[in-house]
Parts: sequence; structure tokens; C-alpha cells
Amino acid sequence: MQPLNRKTAQITQTRPTKVVQFGEGNFLRGFVDWIIDILNEKTDFNGAVEIVQPRDKTAYQKVNAQDGLFHVVTEGLQDGQTVQETRLVSCVSNALSPYADYAAYLKLAQNPALEFVISNTTEAGITFDPADTTFETTPTSFPGKLTALLYRRFTHFNGAKEKALTIIPCELIEQNGDQLRQIVLRYADLWHLPAGFSAWVEQDTIFCNTLVDRIVPGFPKDTSQQIQQKLGFEDNLLVKSEPFHLFMMEAPASVAKAFPAEQAGLQVKIVADLTPYRIRKVRILNGAHSALVPVAYLQGLRTVREAVEDEEAGAFIRETIFEEIIPTLDLSAQELQQFANDVIERFQNPFIHHELLSIALNSVSKFKVRVLPSILEYHRRKGQLPTRLLKSLAALILFYKGDYNGEQIPLNDAPEVLAFFQSAWQKETPGETVQAVLANQDFWGADLTQVEGLQAAMTTQLKTLQQKEQAKTV
Repeated sequence: MQPLNRKTAQITQTRPTKVVQFGEGNFLRGFVDWIIDILNEKTDFNGAVEIVQPRDKTAYQKVNAQDGLFHVVTEGLQDGQTVQETRLVSCVSNALSPYADYAAYLKLAQNPALEFVISNTTEAGITFDPADTTFETTPTSFPGKLTALLYRRFTHFNGAKEKALTIIPCELIEQNGDQLRQIVLRYADLWHLPAGFSAWVEQDTIFCNTLVDRIVPGFPKDTSQQIQQKLGFEDNLLVKSEPFHLFMMEAPASVAKAFPAEQAGLQVKIVADLTPYRIRKVRILNGAHSALVPVAYLQGLRTVREAVEDEEAGAFIRETIFEEIIPTLDLSAQELQQFANDVIERFQNPFIHHELLSIALNSVSKFKVRVLPSILEYHRRKGQLPTRLLKSLAALILFYKGDYNGEQIPLNDAPEVLAFFQSAWQKETPGETVQAVLANQDFWGADLTQVEGLQAAMTTQLKTLQQKEQAKTV
């Protein structure tokens, strides 16, 4: 096999750098860089990406060793068909570390062609660190580094409005763009930067709130040798992804013109308000995961695909989504049903081995955010309780007992959560256990015993599950 670089791959075309990307990880390469590469092919975007290593590590050197090249292997189901595609992504031109060369990092801001900053520094990345008291040396936090970059651009171009950038954070927090802007302004204040800079950040720099969705498992360890042999290249940055992708930005129309991904047939949408789409993702995709896990696990199933393809568990999750979750949402029926069908198809991906127990991590807090709102909204709209979602909550309570059908369940949650359930399962009757769980305001943010009919219905559901368990052991 040949080493992968621009010479061996015979790639000679160069493009102006339009994007500075904070982060070199699998998700950005298998999602954002894959999108930009297709933009370059199918539209007049014509832009390169320069990667900035956000932490003081050396992973950026791997990118440069391959001249920014890497393959994205896309495997899964799409519209009922099996997809297996490989794309050589060539839009990344360079990677650098601001810790190794801060001057080179700041010089990125002086590029007149630069238009975008894209980031994924994990949810913990968008934070203010008061220890970052200066921009004369490399700030520790990502927002500190971004502020230094923006200030250099502001001064270099004398505050020109047309040289302001569009910031597209992909960190998985709500209103990520708004939060990032506020932290940049805090650094401007901490560093006593000119008022004109803060006004440029607030009025001219666009910070997009975003919603990103694609499963990117990363480097395919089990099959990497076979893939590389087939490609004829040794690719240490090989990344695997599913076919589904969704990139939504809350941004003005000017961003859609500058980043013409919809023209390329990509699922990239610019909208005025992300809220209904975020709720759709949390309730249908994440909510279905969390609702499915305890029901399927107690049934003896161990992976998402196995559960969805099982007659009983598969029917349960489809009916839960279409009959109890979708009726609580406000987007068009067509949009909701298409998204739900995509979710089911993603769950069935034969190339991704998604363990139920990996989703079960911190299930109580996940249930509060992902599933409980659907229960309460269904009750508010319909005047009755959703039986399948209640079954899921009852299964969750039984799951947290820690053993089922004579087998230990490897629970993974905060010690105080596990201690609470251990105590709740010491109660004399299932009804008392249910009451204790529903009344725990630390879990739910409210006393759920006050929801009309919920405690009685939950007690019935829990007893039914326990009867099934007893029948198995007889």
C-alpha cells in the first residue's frame, strides 16, 4: 500500500482557505469536511479548510502527514437500500497547533478569503475560563482562542464589516452560537478590548445556532485493513459514517448563499428558528432510543438493530414514535413522519453495532429530557396517558432494580441515583416503589404523583412487567 498524500493520490488542485475549523476529530472530518468536499465538487463554493488543534496535543501532525487527505466510508441503509460508498476528502489543506505556533494561528485571521469558523470542541468546549487573562499568549479555552483570532482580524482589516466572519459551532448544547458570542464578548471585556470590536462582534459577526446529526463511529478498527487494501492507500485518518446527515443552522439567508449546501442536494438547512427541529430530534431520535432501551433489554435483546428488528420490541418502538411521540410535536406531519422513518432505518443499520447498554448510561437524566416531555405533552393534548411511554418508564424502574430474570444488570449512573433505586426497591409493594420514584423531584424537576392517573397507571404497568418476569422463571 502507498502512503496517502497529495502526490500519491495525484491531487494538484489548490483552493483558497474559506474555513478555519477548530477540531480534527472523527465527527468534523466525517460530517463537516465531507459536506465541504461535496460543496467543492457540486457548487462554486471552492474553499479549503485549515484545521486548528483546540487542545495542546499533536493529533494535527497526523493530518499534515497525509497532506490533509483522508477517506470517509459511508455504510448503512438509505431509502431501503444498502449504501456502501467511499469518498476521498481533499478539502483540508493544513492543520496547526496554536500552542506550537501562536503567530501562525493568528495569521489565519489575516486571510482576506476567510469566511467561516466551524468548531466541535465537545460540550465542555464553550466555556469561559477566567484564567485566560491575556491574548498575548495562547488562551486555554476555545472561546478565548476564537476571541484572539477575531480581534486580530478586526484590527488587520480596520473593523471592515465585510470582513466579519460567520461562526458555526457544532457543539451539542442548546443555542450554541448565542452562548459562544456571549463568551467572546466576556473576553473582550476581560481583556479591555476596544468598544468597536465588541460592536463588530455583536452587529457584524454572525453566530449560528446549530443542530447536527450524524453517527460517525470513527476509525473502523475491525475492517480497516481490508478497506485500505482495497483503496491501495495506508490511511491513518480513515473514518466511518452512516448515510444519514442533517446540518441545520439558525442564520440569515446570506449564510445559505455563502454556504450553498442545499444546491448540492445535501441535508443542510438554514432556518429562522431551530426550536421545533431540536425538539423533533430530542423527542423522536433520542427519545426513541431512551424509551426502547429498558423495554428491549428486559426482553433479552442487546443491540438497537436487534431490538428494532424483533417483532415485539420493533412494534413497540414504531407505535411509540408514530402514535405517542409525533402527536405531541408541531412540525408538519410529512416532516415528522419522514424524520421518524429515517430514524427507524438508522436504527436498523447493519454496519453499526449499537449496544443498548451504551445508551443506558445515565438513563434517568436522559429520560427526563428525552421522554418525559412527550408523556406530559400527550397528557395535556389528549387528556389521557400514553400507554407505551408509561411502559417504558415502568421498564426503566424495573431495570434500575439491578437484576432481572436471575441476571445482574450492569447499571451505569451516578451513585446517588443507584442508591435511591436500591432504597425504593426495599418498599413493600410495587405501588410504593412507583410512588417513591415519581415523587423524586431531583429526578424529574416536579412531583409526578400529581399528574392525574399517572401513579395508578404506572403501578399497573410495573406489576405487568413483574408478572412476565415471574412467568419466565417458573
